[in-house]
Amino acid sequence: MALAGSARRAGAAAVGSGRWITDSVTETAPHIPIRDLSTLSEHHGGLQGNALAEALVATAARSTGAIGVAGGLVASLELATPPLLLTTPVQVAAETLAVVAIELKLVAELHEVYGQPAAGTAAVKTAAYLGAWTRRHALVRTPGRGGVIITLNAGRRELRRRILRRAGTNMTTVIPFLGGAVAGGTLNARETRRLAERMVRELGGQLS
Repeated sequence: MALAGSARRAGAAAVGSGRWITDSVTETAPHIPIRDLSTLSEHHGGLQGNALAEALVATAARSTGAIGVAGGLVASLELATPPLLLTTPVQVAAETLAVVAIELKLVAELHEVYGQPAAGTAAVKTAAYLGAWTRRHALVRTPGRGGVIITLNAGRRELRRRILRRAGTNMTTVIPFLGGAVAGGTLNARETRRLAERMVRELGGQLS
């Protein structure tokens, strides 16, 4: 797996401190494909508004849940073998990066659904959505300023803290046997939906 190989090359200290995941997130974020409203609606049978948001959230939650399940299965296969002690931090880091990428894409596309996308250059948009994901708040629109979107840029230290908190959820995948797969899948999906519910509410929508 390319992510695992990159994490191993970075070293245990970089992985354990969250530096590798943070670097990888900031490098990957600008390349995550964000669909506009018309494309999203077309890809989901013409759905709009809350119904479209619900479909996006369900897909994202299934995806992050599947990552947790897969991670748990890998851990169960490696249980009781010496390499597990070395691969666990790498496994958790790689899973966390994948989960963050999915949730970041979801955050951006929910803003598209409710007609409040970030404005500016690609770099500005990336920073805005990373800030929204980090702080668990939608971008702020100020009517008095001509509908300007106020971005919630987050500092690198704040981003790393949030990523490490998200990595804590993925630690459940190393629980022995299939318990890790069940716990990892359930917690990942729950956290993704919790994030989405807050975003949707702040964007003026509601999930069922």
